[in-house]
Amino acid sequence: MIDHTPKRVFMLGATGTIGRATARALLDRGHEVFVFLRPRGDHPLPADLDGATLRYGDVTDPASLAQDGICGEHFDALVSCMASRTGAPKDAWAIDYQAHSDALKAAKAAGIQQMVLLSAICVQKPLLEFQKAKLAFEKELQDSGLTFSIVRPTAFFKSLSGQLARLRAGKPYLLFGDGTLTACKPISDGDLGNFLADCLTDPALQNRVLPIGGPGPAITPKDQGEELFRLLGQEPRFKKVPPALLDVIVAVLSVGGTVVPALKAKAEFARIGRYYATESMLVWDEAAGRYDAEKTPSYGTETLFDFYARLVAGEIADDRGDHAVF
Repeated sequence: MIDHTPKRVFMLGATGTIGRATARALLDRGHEVFVFLRPRGDHPLPADLDGATLRYGDVTDPASLAQDGICGEHFDALVSCMASRTGAPKDAWAIDYQAHSDALKAAKAAGIQQMVLLSAICVQKPLLEFQKAKLAFEKELQDSGLTFSIVRPTAFFKSLSGQLARLRAGKPYLLFGDGTLTACKPISDGDLGNFLADCLTDPALQNRVLPIGGPGPAITPKDQGEELFRLLGQEPRFKKVPPALLDVIVAVLSVGGTVVPALKAKAEFARIGRYYATESMLVWDEAAGRYDAEKTPSYGTETLFDFYARLVAGEIADDRGDHAVF
């Protein structure tokens, strides 16, 4: 049975687009939300956080988490939408693992008994350092004794919107291979925020690892390009990039990284690019050895193509931040 009792929630990662949507969903459900933020100076806070209690400190400092964030008060749950900004190994282990581990310890010490964690579906096949860091904390949370929900969403709208400016400038849409090598069931920030908020009160979503996608069928990069061309009233034009080219780039940067440290970080970014160019963001069926769209749950109401229509019409801004690739 769903528990509609308002809860006192301590939240991390509330200023990213998904964090803001989650904070808004929690507030709209009547929960009391306390968000832990870096000091922002004169930068205005997003309107989504109106109604939340703001506390400031350093999420990488265990003492600050306890003293400036939790402040010895009672909370029912910890919700985290926090993630490393770039996926670089040092950043990933500092944020995706260590900061979360410290927050979990502080939560347990304060008597918090539940945690909702935003993770990522790509940890199913952990080839990158940020995936390994996320998995390390997922295991720690599952072993903690807290009631947990580990949410692994598929692709985000903002990470799939980067080529609109190219098309408007008359350039072709870039595809890796023939554009059908991968597929995903993207989910909007709003729908994902609602799903994360549901985890707080729905027992069916607790003590589980939850892959989640948006509504509708799985779509390929070629599908995405064709829809953007249609919305722009242009004939489709594609430029195909061989995935093997990414292997060459990774190899060159990896060798260079043994001499020039800066190239080592660039090699990891190239590995991240290669991963997303060649792996689907769907549930991985280990027994069948393939990604399975049918086994990837759907949630919400907004499709990626709805989002594209609003973006092309200028109704919303291209707010990609660290998701800007092209």
